Amino acid sequence: MLITHHLLAWPWALGGAGVAFVTLLLLFVSGRRLGVSGGLDAVCSYALRAPYFQLRGLLDARSFRAQFLLGLLLGGFLSAVLGGGFSPSWDMGIFDQFVGWGPMGKVAWMFVGGSFIGFGTRMAGGCTSGHGIFGISHFEGAGLVSTLAYMGAGMVTTNLIYRVVLGAF
Repeated sequence: MLITHHLLAWPWALGGAGVAFVTLLLLFVSGRRLGVSGGLDAVCSYALRAPYFQLRGLLDARSFRAQFLLGLLLGGFLSAVLGGGFSPSWDMGIFDQFVGWGPMGKVAWMFVGGSFIGFGTRMAGGCTSGHGIFGISHFEGAGLVSTLAYMGAGMVTTNLIYRVVLGAF
C-alpha cells in the first residue's frame, strides 16, 4: 500500500519497464538523454545571460528540456489529483517532532539541502536521473560511480540524521 490515500502500489517491474520504454523512446526518436539538471539549466537560460547559459548545446535543447520539466510538474500534480486528492502540507513528519522549526525553518532546511544537491550535481556532471537511468543503462563508468556515490551518501546522511542527530531509531 502507498503511504497516502491507502491506494495499492503498482508493481515495481511495471515502473521499471515504463522508465526503460521512455528512455529508449527518447534516445531513438530524439537522440537526447534524460536528465533533470540539464532541464533546469535550459530553463535558466531563458532568463540568465551568463556565458554558461548561452552555450550552443544548451540553447538547442532548451525547448525540449522546458517541455520535459513542465511534464514532470504536470504529471506529479495529475497523479496527486487522480490518486485521491491534492492537499499541500507543511507536515514533515519526524522532522517536525524532533526539530519543529516552523515554516521558515523548513524553507531554510530545504534551501540548504537543495544547495547541496545542486553542488553535487555539478561535481558529478549530472543528476541522479541522468546518471542513474541513462548512464548506467549505457554502461558508462561515470554513471555507475556517481549513482553509487549518490546512494551511499544518501544512506549515510539518513542514518546520521535519524539515528545520531534525532535519535529516532
